[in-house]
Amino acid sequence: MTNTALRPSPISPTVDFYAEGAQHGFLRLPYSRDDSAWGSVMIPIAIIKNGEGPCALITGGNHGDEYEGPIALLDLARSLRAEDVSGTLIIVPAMNYPAFLAGTRTSPIDKGNMNRSFPGAPDGTVTQKIADYFQRHLLPLADIVLDFHSGGKTLDFLPFCAAHILPDKQLERKSFELVEAFGAPYSMKMREIDAVGMYDTAAEEMGKVFITTELGGGGTSTAKTAGIAKRGLGNVLIKAGLLRGEIERQETIWLDMPDGNCFIFAEDAGLLEPLLDLGESVRKGDVVARIYPLGRTGVDRLEVRAKMDGVLAARHFPGLVKAGDCVSVLATIEPG
Repeated sequence: MTNTALRPSPISPTVDFYAEGAQHGFLRLPYSRDDSAWGSVMIPIAIIKNGEGPCALITGGNHGDEYEGPIALLDLARSLRAEDVSGTLIIVPAMNYPAFLAGTRTSPIDKGNMNRSFPGAPDGTVTQKIADYFQRHLLPLADIVLDFHSGGKTLDFLPFCAAHILPDKQLERKSFELVEAFGAPYSMKMREIDAVGMYDTAAEEMGKVFITTELGGGGTSTAKTAGIAKRGLGNVLIKAGLLRGEIERQETIWLDMPDGNCFIFAEDAGLLEPLLDLGESVRKGDVVARIYPLGRTGVDRLEVRAKMDGVLAARHFPGLVKAGDCVSVLATIEPG
């Protein structure tokens, strides 16, 4: 690959990021394929700008099988008028648009996981080209970044808004202020298994205020989780000064992921029997799930034990696991 700093992005926007008013268009990425020699990936985007003020970049569909974000963002883009805004909103309901259309976590074109593809490359795969455009063209415009996630088809989460513990404590404080304003049922001080290549990391390394969510899972949304996304989005934009109005206050329970003991992984494949539901308490050493080998009857089941005290914040979904799958995620409740 060539030096990305010297090569322009192949993506061309059909909107003007500096024009006043509300615009609805596309990020057009040329993509030659069997059924369209001069085809393109057309990623929907909305820009709503009214005067001076902060810029918020709001995204969903980073993974294509997570739906609360796209619901909230498509609804916002449909209903919001320029005169309602003070500053600029950049709305991308589905970052990994090919994955979103396919209902898959990764792109059906190149198997690219958008949230492990940053900083991307302008001469890379389709997913890398999209990541590069966000890295070099969209993130620099933003003061605030909100990226919606849920568990997709293979995880189910307590509904929470989250930010990361950061070396820059001023940036950390601003991020957690927006988490609190979001007002999800739970608010998380989040730890990642591997932060390399993440959109989160790219934004934070640029000094952007970054928050994210996990609002359920199982490869679908619910009335509750979609409602949390819509309400929380409005609250964040009010808190950031982009929209007028009063924050719709909701009680939230603060959670922390203090170390790697939060994560529990399957060491064998089989049928998973959960012994806890989301939000239930667990003690170190407790059995949180059992795995039944599938090849024959009469074989001993395997026990999956907690490595810390806490509550069940996430679980594997659906019922079969492979060795290496994340079975459970635990978190501790912060003192109120």
